[in-house]
Amino acid sequence: MINADMMTAIITPFGTDGQINFDALEQLTNHCFETGSRGFVIGGTTGETPTLSHDEKIDLYTRFAKIVAGRGTIIAGTGSNNTRQTAELTAEVGQIPGIDYALVVVPYYNKPNQRGMIAHFTTVAKQSPVPIIMYNIPGRTGVTMAPETIVALSKNPNIAGVKQCGSMADLEYLVQHTADDFNVYTGEDAQALLAKTVGANGVISVASHIYGNEMREMYDDLAAGNVEAAGRLMRDLTPKMAALFMYPSPSPVKAVLNANGFNVGDCRLPILSLNADEEATLAQALGVPKLRDINLREARV
Repeated sequence: MINADMMTAIITPFGTDGQINFDALEQLTNHCFETGSRGFVIGGTTGETPTLSHDEKIDLYTRFAKIVAGRGTIIAGTGSNNTRQTAELTAEVGQIPGIDYALVVVPYYNKPNQRGMIAHFTTVAKQSPVPIIMYNIPGRTGVTMAPETIVALSKNPNIAGVKQCGSMADLEYLVQHTADDFNVYTGEDAQALLAKTVGANGVISVASHIYGNEMREMYDDLAAGNVEAAGRLMRDLTPKMAALFMYPSPSPVKAVLNANGFNVGDCRLPILSLNADEEATLAQALGVPKLRDINLREARV
C-alpha cells in the first residue's frame, strides 16, 4: 500500500535552450515536499511526457530519483498506445534505483476494447520489474476502461493500483470491489476530499504545485475529524482547481510557477505557454490581481 495521501503530478521544467532544467526541478520538488506532498508522478500528462524522447525520459527519471532521495514515493510514466514499446520502456525504467512504480495509461488513439485493455496491462505487468499503476483518463485517451475491467486487473499481483479520472460513482465502485491493499487514487483535484471520505488513498494532484499548503491542511483536518473545516477548505479550492485547467495543462500551472520565481520555462509544442491576456484572465479566476500575488513560499512542513 502506498503511504501517501497527496501526490503531485509534477511538471517538467525546461530551460531557455528547451532542455530539461534539473535545477528548477530540484527547487520545485523541495517546494512540493515542504507544502505537503508525500510523493510524485513524474512523466505523466502534466509532465508533458509525449514531447519527451526516450533518452530524456530515462535521464529525467534517473535524476529525479536522486533528487527525491527516498523522501517519498515515485511513480514514473511509461505508458503509450504501443504495448511492446510500453513493456520495453517499463522494464527499463523499473531498473532505475528509486523508482517505485510505473504509471501505464490506457492505450489512446487505438481505442481497444475491454479485452484488449486487459491483454495490454497483463502483458506490461508480466515484464515489469516494479508494480504498475493503471491510468484511466478517458478525456485524453478517447476510451474508458470500465470499473469491472479495473477490478479484474486488480487481481494481478504486479498491478498495484489505479489513477482514476472519472465519476465519483466509479471511484466508489473501485474502492468497494478491490482488495484493501490495491491503491485507488483520484486524478481529479476537485474530488480530493470526497475521494478520501469514501476510502480512496487520496489524490494525484496538479493543484498541489500551487495550493499544497491548503490541500495538506484539508487532509490533516479530515484526519483529525474536523470535517467542517476540511469542507470549507475544499469549497474554496474547487474553483481555483478548475481555473488551473481553463487553458491546456500544464500551461496555467507553469505560468503561476514562473510568476513566482520557479523558472520552470515554457511548455513544449503543441502546448503553448500563456500570453499576457490569458495570464490576466487566469489571475482573475484565481482571485488575485496578478499571478505573482499568489504566495507559494510559505512552507508548511
